[in-house]
Amino acid sequence: MKNVMRLMLVAMLGTIVFLAACGGNESSQSSEGNSDNSNNNSSEDKKTENGDKLRVAFGMGESEWKVFENEIIPAFEQETGIKVEPIAIESDNLVNKLTAEVDSGNFSVDMFAQDVNNLSALVARDLVADLSEYKSEIPEKVIPGMVDVATFNEKLLFLPYRPNVEITFYNEKKFNKYDMNPPQNWDELLKVAKTFKQEEGQGRVAMKANLGGDNVIHMFDFIRSAGGDPYVLNDEGSIKAFKYMQKLYPYLAEQSSKATWDTMNQFLEKDSVYLGQNWPFYIPQFHKHGKDEIQAYSGWSGPAKESHTLGGEVIGIPKGSKKVDEAIKFAKFLMSKEVQELLVSELAWPSVRSDAYGLVQGYQKPYFKAIKNALEHAEPRGNVPYWGDAEKIYTEAFQKIVVEGQDVEENLNKAAKQLQKLQQKQQ
Repeated sequence: MKNVMRLMLVAMLGTIVFLAACGGNESSQSSEGNSDNSNNNSSEDKKTENGDKLRVAFGMGESEWKVFENEIIPAFEQETGIKVEPIAIESDNLVNKLTAEVDSGNFSVDMFAQDVNNLSALVARDLVADLSEYKSEIPEKVIPGMVDVATFNEKLLFLPYRPNVEITFYNEKKFNKYDMNPPQNWDELLKVAKTFKQEEGQGRVAMKANLGGDNVIHMFDFIRSAGGDPYVLNDEGSIKAFKYMQKLYPYLAEQSSKATWDTMNQFLEKDSVYLGQNWPFYIPQFHKHGKDEIQAYSGWSGPAKESHTLGGEVIGIPKGSKKVDEAIKFAKFLMSKEVQELLVSELAWPSVRSDAYGLVQGYQKPYFKAIKNALEHAEPRGNVPYWGDAEKIYTEAFQKIVVEGQDVEENLNKAAKQLQKLQQKQQ
């Protein structure tokens, strides 16, 4: 395979742009965001029966799909003789579509990628094939956390594919101006935030305080780094985390309330924020736009440890699919060192393998060092069937405690009781 990959990845150039599934949530967000994509299959492809193809639904942006259709898919097809057809499915519609297809036995999707933090509905509805017998196909160098998040009740229901983790970006020039280093712990983070606000008259440190899903990710990171359990929420670590966030909040940049996976990059690039955490997809754009002073490291530790929420995607195969063998071959191909190195070097994707950073060169090296370090401290958010309701509990607690300055323990006790009720309903 190595010789084929080297030949194909260098020589293959295509002209078709496949239609990719748009969207995805914060933890698997692509560099194209919600880009509009188009599916221009050739007339020859249209004549081919769907039964002769492996139909895959992956949520990616147009530039990401170009790498797949120009390089990865042609190499796989030449290696195996299996034709691959990308299809478009809105991520929000995946569960309902698979429910109908699994019930009927008529499949238009043979293989799909799904966010690691949005798997509970697929599992609860029994929509995915048990892949436990294929666990030996997972390379030893694959990040263990990506196997853990794919396992439910000791059954391997998904395959590792694409991890993701937030890293901490900082403006090196601005830090040098005030003779400061990037913060390594909570005390230093608070000091940096205070210094920037004192010197510049406004906050320059941002967190995602937008009362949305990525706000919750930052809450989980603070709670876990203090030794707390976000699914308990009123334990000692959770109380420490919310007291700290309450203390930090007055010194944060006003952009924090609008900071998302997308806008955080804009704030950093425009020098309105000097320190902020985000997914690493924008690294090539910082370089392209001449903003090499925006450097990165894994982040700071809390009183107990350093913690980052593991994001990314895993591969699933619909239960009852007749294309399991073909899908397994493609999944194994995607986990190969050659493909992972390509995704790292061309798309700045974190690798699902610990040994696939050999092609990283030049300006990318410090960023991928940060990514690797962050992945070593990454923990899955956790897949719970009541997440949609739980998210509101976390954001309401943040609003009352951190934004409004209300009593920490009183509000966390209320929030914890609400969480317990949701958990009891699932028992």
